Amino acid sequence: MKIYVASSWRNDIQPVVVEELRKLGHEVYDFKNPEPGNHGFHWSEIDPDWKNWKHIDFVKALNHPIANKGFKLDMDALQECDACVMVLPCNRSSHLEAGYAIGANKPTVIMLDESCEPELMYKMTPFICWDLDDVIDCIRFIEGMLREEGKI
Repeated sequence: MKIYVASSWRNDIQPVVVEELRKLGHEVYDFKNPEPGNHGFHWSEIDPDWKNWKHIDFVKALNHPIANKGFKLDMDALQECDACVMVLPCNRSSHLEAGYAIGANKPTVIMLDESCEPELMYKMTPFICWDLDDVIDCIRFIEGMLREEGKI
């Protein structure tokens, strides 16, 4: 099964989730290492002073070739995945990715953390987990469901 893991660059659990899902035999997309030799998209590749951009600078940077390549890698993996796992704490991009997956009818798992605030829209998925063991159980359930439906 192809799994897209959405999370934050600052999330220390994300690499563990990726590794454990790969140990189960899944093809897992890691935005921190999307392809050999590529260590993920960083705004600083476009401009080291990106934190001081004005709105117009940000909008222009969205069309920069480096941004286009990073977006394409992530978006292609998201479109091709069979399921998505969003690992909290995470950022706006992760929530957009999970929302896209849910809107595309891809089973989506949300792994909460101790510091998360209640979020009503998480009701979009029945797969809400507290820890990695719960995530693995959900992924096994989803894999069985998708196999039964002939989707994988």
